[in-house]
Amino acid sequence: MMASTSDIRNGLCIVHNGNIYKVIDFQHVKPGKGPAFVRTKMRSLTTGKVLDNTIPAGHKIETVRVETRNYQFLYNDDQGYHFMNLDDYNQIFLQEETIDSPQFLKEGNNVSIVFNAEDESPLTCDLPAHVILEIKSTEPGVKGNTATNATKPAVLETGANINVPLFINEGDKVKIDTTKGAYMERIKE
Repeated sequence: MMASTSDIRNGLCIVHNGNIYKVIDFQHVKPGKGPAFVRTKMRSLTTGKVLDNTIPAGHKIETVRVETRNYQFLYNDDQGYHFMNLDDYNQIFLQEETIDSPQFLKEGNNVSIVFNAEDESPLTCDLPAHVILEIKSTEPGVKGNTATNATKPAVLETGANINVPLFINEGDKVKIDTTKGAYMERIKE
């Protein structure tokens, strides 16, 4: 399907140089001199690489028709990451490059998998905007150190490494922003 630069939005899948890319960020720019353009940040759905691209305003772009389905993460092994469709219980597995932020995937997490509507091939797997995970290990906070914005490294139950505030301890549950890969808040139980 063909579209114009005015149709660009986050999550849109487009064909660029023969590959399928997903728009992860964009900005319409109208300079004082010269024609307007759209500055995009796109991630390749085949390699996972992020590309900065500028498209002239009004330029035609080729979009890919996609369908989003809900799946639950089961486990990962040598074959890849295994997911179960929540509607028909069919299972599929994906390679790590297909998954946004795989380091935050925990067994039982629900995700959205985007499929190419033409050939039913999975294009990308999106985690929820945030997940709640337990701190597996971190240094104890130093008493009296109340420096604002001071952080320390921590390992989550999924094995991911992040920085957390000094008051976070092992066993605490924390909310993680999956797009930034950053600590958001401690969850009180």
